Amino acid sequence: MDAKVRVRFAPSPTGGLHLGGVRTVLFNYLFAKHNNGEFILRIEDTDQTRFVPGAEQYIQDTLAWCGLVPDESPLHGGPYGPYRQSERKPLYQQYADQLIAQGNAYYAFDTPEDLDAKRKEVPNFQYSLAHRMEMKNALSLSKEAVAELLKNNTPHVIRIKVPDNEEVSLEDVIRGHVSFDTNMVDDKVLLKADGMPTYHLAVVVDDHLMKITHAFRGEEWLPSAPVHVLLWKYLFGLDKMPKWAHLPLILKPDGNGKLSKRDGERLGFPVFAMDWFDPNTNTKTIGFKERGFVPEAFVNLLAMLGWNDGTDKEIYTINELIAGFSLDRVHKGGAKFDYEKAKWFNGEWIKKMENEKLAALVQPYFDKEGIDVHDPAYLVKVIGLVKERCTLLPDFITQSSFYFKAPTQIDTASIAPKWDATKSAFFTELANEYSNKVANGINTLPATELETEFKALVTKQELKPGELMLPFRIMLVGGKFGPGVFEIVEAIELKDTIARIQHSLQLLS
Repeated sequence: MDAKVRVRFAPSPTGGLHLGGVRTVLFNYLFAKHNNGEFILRIEDTDQTRFVPGAEQYIQDTLAWCGLVPDESPLHGGPYGPYRQSERKPLYQQYADQLIAQGNAYYAFDTPEDLDAKRKEVPNFQYSLAHRMEMKNALSLSKEAVAELLKNNTPHVIRIKVPDNEEVSLEDVIRGHVSFDTNMVDDKVLLKADGMPTYHLAVVVDDHLMKITHAFRGEEWLPSAPVHVLLWKYLFGLDKMPKWAHLPLILKPDGNGKLSKRDGERLGFPVFAMDWFDPNTNTKTIGFKERGFVPEAFVNLLAMLGWNDGTDKEIYTINELIAGFSLDRVHKGGAKFDYEKAKWFNGEWIKKMENEKLAALVQPYFDKEGIDVHDPAYLVKVIGLVKERCTLLPDFITQSSFYFKAPTQIDTASIAPKWDATKSAFFTELANEYSNKVANGINTLPATELETEFKALVTKQELKPGELMLPFRIMLVGGKFGPGVFEIVEAIELKDTIARIQHSLQLLS
């Protein structure tokens, strides 16, 4: 590639970050890093009516959690700042004026009421070749009338003048040759009455000034492409235009349309990367992070939504993704979101994570439940015992809280039907044997030794091990779950084991 690769993610700070947005970040990031390029975060906050306090910080926090840190951004700075469009406002007027001077744009003085009236009069009204001469603008009015309106500071916008009977085309890196009939394209507003640019003008100007070489965005932006191509042609020349890549949509689980926040609420899974609290509605939308996903798994599963390297491999580190990423392996079709598959990714990442790192991630969940993890080294040991059984981080509470405190509920209903005096006598004697060891200063033994002694006592009392293991497990953990029984006894030690046996015997008597 001739120029240094520079890509950007340019969100509007209007709410939480949908997983489709994070995937756009990821593909930008992977492409930049694969090509030794730079990834830029630019905040497109020109629409002040939709600005939501806290949304920009949320975007930065999300990228930090995912490990997708920009090389340049409002937070990190850089040579092409400022990186908030609202702070670049003075830049855009000159380009709008240039378009006016060239005859590629025009002033439009229509009031909101004028536009509403026209929309009621004309179904599916578009401000375009078909209707522009019926409106109040510099094309339909005399030069003198326009000059008078401007002299009187009459509120107005600047619109692009889309040419008629032309074909506008671009080469999309993913979709190939894409063309548009200009007669079907409306004259988009470029500069609003308050002097703020719309997305259409700002994205082109900023991509040029920031030397963006590749522009990735969702395929829902494809209808805007002809306006942007025309602006590149009129302002800077098509040879300066970045290469476009319109990414496939992330679809509902049934494949029927784009995945939305409402789908997540309806089906019970997150669609935002992190919890988002909307100050306008006082509502909270749960995110993948708070549901218990680790960032490595979240990034991994997003990469698989619309891309693969041509193999059956599914688990990738970020460095493996960077090494293997290429746009020619991005699919054209949408990718169905499967929450069960997403959880599978998380479970696989939990299994391969270092116990020390997992312990740090799990600690806040224990704190929230009021469970005192008195010894960090003990928590690390417990993590290693139960992580094969955990899919989400909160699962560690269910799967390991009994290591730190005796269960408050014992599933005696699963023991009682086959409970009898011989089993009661067995566990009474087992507790006595453990008590003797404690009296002799022995409070723990290796799991293998504990199992050997347990089976010896079973044989002595002419019982079957299989009939005693489930009751023993339930006495220790409260239910039918957990790792090996004797691994549990080794970890919680004999004093706690004795107390749990005796408590369960009282409940069963």
